[in-house]
Amino acid sequence: METNSNSLKNTARLAGLLYLFLIITGAYFVMYVPSQIIVMGDATTTAENIHANEFLFRTGIISDLISNTIFLILVLVLYRLFKEINVHLAKFMVALVMVQIPGVFIVEAFNITSLMIFKGEILKTFELNQRQDLAMLFLQINDYGTMISMMFWGLWLFPLAILVYRSRFLPRFLGVWLIINAFAYLVISFTGLLLPQYQEMIKTLSFPAILGEVAFMLWLLIMGAKEKTVNNVLCNKDKK
Repeated sequence: METNSNSLKNTARLAGLLYLFLIITGAYFVMYVPSQIIVMGDATTTAENIHANEFLFRTGIISDLISNTIFLILVLVLYRLFKEINVHLAKFMVALVMVQIPGVFIVEAFNITSLMIFKGEILKTFELNQRQDLAMLFLQINDYGTMISMMFWGLWLFPLAILVYRSRFLPRFLGVWLIINAFAYLVISFTGLLLPQYQEMIKTLSFPAILGEVAFMLWLLIMGAKEKTVNNVLCNKDKK
């Protein structure tokens, strides 16, 4: 019994550690790199920034690939943590993460293409302004791809939130916060696709809501699973 309890706590802390790496790498390629390089609507300035910070741009691509690899490992660890609660919900959670992974590689291929165009490695017969406009088009495709990915960032949180709420070895307020977090991602995603002029405002208003994942990560990393509750759950399972 004690071995099972310790195993569950260790699994929870491993998930928290992976979640920490996911948040760090995700914030790097979603927020930091674009803020240093991309100037939407200004192809010339963006081209200059990419030429001056090519290595930074490339690290953003690598960070995205690493982040999604961590994401895949994380959801498998979370499956192990929650499969005894509801195996069907746990599998659904894994499926919602896995289905978005191929899209990430496609989007990053557009980023690499835009870099090659800005550097003049391809489409050499095109005029400079034509190449820059085309490269900006690929960057905009990347932005819309991120908006679509954000929809799945929200969707996978719904089964996770239910599992957390039902688990009894994690506090229920985390499950509620994750549900709110999921809705926030969906609202930001749909606003970006339908009413892009309001997206930044919605992002600002939704900021407290999207801290649900941070709270969940910190709880897993620091607290793990509640030992007494874990023992009660395992005892009830053994009686069944």
